[in-house]
Formats: sequence, C-alpha cells, structure tokens
Amino acid sequence: MLFKLAQHIFVVTPCMLSSCSIINAQQARIINNNYKNIKLKLLNANAAILFNKMFRAKQLKPDYINIRINGKTPQDKKTTANAIRFRINQEIKFLYRKKQHLNQRLYYLHLEDAHQYNGMLQHVQEYIDEQISRLVDNLYQKFNKNKKN
Repeated sequence: MLFKLAQHIFVVTPCMLSSCSIINAQQARIINNNYKNIKLKLLNANAAILFNKMFRAKQLKPDYINIRINGKTPQDKKTTANAIRFRINQEIKFLYRKKQHLNQRLYYLHLEDAHQYNGMLQHVQEYIDEQISRLVDNLYQKFNKNKKN
C-alpha cells in the first residue's frame, strides 16, 4: 500500500506491517527520475538499433551520415557505398554497447533501490512503465510511418 501525506510517502506492505518505511517526497522523485531517464534512453537505443538495421537491410543512407567523395565513376560510387555501410555498422555496434551499459545501470539502480526502499519500488516502476509505454507507442508509430515511405 502506498500512502501520500504532504511531504512524506508511507509504504506499507503486507509482509512488513511491523516495519514501515518513511520516504521523503524528494527521494521518491529522484528514484522516479533516475529510473525513467535510464529506461527511456534504453528504449531509444533499441529504436535506433532497429532504425539502423532497417537502413542497412534496404541499403539506404540515413540523414546523419555525411560522406562525400568527389567523382562519379563506378569505383567512387562503390567506395561511397562501402563507407556508408561501414558507418552504419559502427553505429549499430556503438548502440549495442550503449544498450549494454544502460541495462547494467538499470540493473544496479534496481538493486540499490530495492534494498533501500523495500516495498515502494514495485509501485514506482509500474507507474513509470505505464508512462513510458505511451511514449514508446508514439515513437514506434512515427517509426512505422517512416518505414512505409
């Protein structure tokens, strides 16, 4: 059970009725923001990986890649295509490293918060996940619109 009174949040779980945790509202806000920010970064990295893999499969050039080679011979076109493919592959590798790092940060944050705030973390995560799912749905709708074009 989660009770909000003025400046404090009281957390009471059935298995811990004897020990009631009192958490300052400022502390709860910090937990909320840390978890939400890391989770959003992780989901954005997943979307970017999907986006880059789609461009690689269709052999298209994303807007963020600016490679210019003078000349219009077939060798120059092949060099440009290879440079674009290399750049996309490097971007995907970077995004996978970023995803791994964010997963690790999220895991350690979860462990720390679960230890510090016994019964409250589950309620906070449910609330944040509802907010994030709405944002991610909008992100993937935009992605699907761009994918069709």
